[in-house]
Amino acid sequence: MLLSKEIAQDVIAYAIDQGADFCELFVEKTSIQNIIFNSQKIKDITSGIDSGIGVRLLFGELALYAYSNSNKREDLLDMVKKLSAQFKSTQNRKQGILNFTPLSYQIIKMIPHKDVTLPEKIEALKKLDLLTRKQSPLLSQVSLSLMQKQQEIEIFNSDGLFAQETRPYIRLFAEAVAKDGTEQANGYIAPGVRGGFQFIENLNIQEVAETISKQALTVLKAKPCPAGIMPVVIENGFGGVIFHEACGHLLETTSVEKKSSILWDKKGEMIAHESVSAVDDGTNDNLWGSLSIDDEGMPTQKTQLIKNGKLENFICDKLGNIKTGHARTGSGRRQNYRYAPASRMRNTYIDNGQSNLDEMLRSIDNGLYCKAMGGGSVNPGTGEFNFSVNEGYLIKNGKIDHAIKGATLIGKGAEILTKISMVGNNLDYSAGMCGSVSGSIPTTVGQPALKVDDILVGGQV
Repeated sequence: MLLSKEIAQDVIAYAIDQGADFCELFVEKTSIQNIIFNSQKIKDITSGIDSGIGVRLLFGELALYAYSNSNKREDLLDMVKKLSAQFKSTQNRKQGILNFTPLSYQIIKMIPHKDVTLPEKIEALKKLDLLTRKQSPLLSQVSLSLMQKQQEIEIFNSDGLFAQETRPYIRLFAEAVAKDGTEQANGYIAPGVRGGFQFIENLNIQEVAETISKQALTVLKAKPCPAGIMPVVIENGFGGVIFHEACGHLLETTSVEKKSSILWDKKGEMIAHESVSAVDDGTNDNLWGSLSIDDEGMPTQKTQLIKNGKLENFICDKLGNIKTGHARTGSGRRQNYRYAPASRMRNTYIDNGQSNLDEMLRSIDNGLYCKAMGGGSVNPGTGEFNFSVNEGYLIKNGKIDHAIKGATLIGKGAEILTKISMVGNNLDYSAGMCGSVSGSIPTTVGQPALKVDDILVGGQV
């Protein structure tokens, strides 16, 4: 136990005695290790342990939050006293004895944990570095890093809930840089899962080496992308970042409750082409964004966001439920004990459709094929986005033509949903980090290949 049930009982009882309608304790201990390897040697190794307790009080729709690195009864009571002093309540009620029966829930599967020494981890990075450099003499730099984290949490609240979970994470970051004279380009992937080092042992590192080197070498020789409005095919996996950023955030009740999302009142309406179905699922085995329980202690679930073009559900936490009336979806998440929870995505993806990549390509005379997407920027209120294409090719007469560089996709999330006319059957996922009001959290994006009938492509005029 990270915190005794007796102390949790006393702190919660005191909060209710001070007039709070609800009290929650989030207890956490997290250990992390990062290994950075570039220029064919170890550049840095960092590790550490962080622990603390966050206390959230609800007074109706008002939420107050504070945290401490102490688990002493008197320190936590003092924190509650200072929090509750911000809200003068006339309530006079007492909290009874809480049973704190451990929550029963379905534990998602994960890549098994395996104890591995630091030299073994470094050797794995050296092997990947060597395999990558062998791909071409034009590769001037290879940068790798390995991140492992284990988060242990306990949650107590005034409803009598007690829940606990251990969450292991591992992620590899791999980048190759190709250089020819003054021209330079890079290739990058960053696979990650919920699990242990066995993920790295099972990873096809030859494929990783070939992927990042091919991407860098392809972009190095690519021609500038023409600008204009054109049909676009976006490949599976990380292509789902556009849906996550430009549409997923609009479905979180953190924006819906303020009516700052343009989709806040569109439940039950057609908001996308009928070929589009989208899901936010915390139950996928092994995936980077999966959870057995959320950070409010609710068992996670699969949430159908869009079904055949119709908006079915929002992504909702406890406070979002209080403010909007939408059902909770096991989506209350936070970076750590320093943050209050908020409605956040988990594994968010466009589901498989009926088409395939060849059919999409054949339907286009002149367009763009986005093999690998990069980063971008999004207006969280409107869903307006601007995303770079890391690896792209022109489509000519239904076939993939020469490689291009410098392409960006520009549009609005709500509009692009209506312009998706074909959805493939090769769903894949990609790990990422999502930042919002409750900090940076592991999330997965995903989609099969899909065709957008027309979108503004930024490039060379």
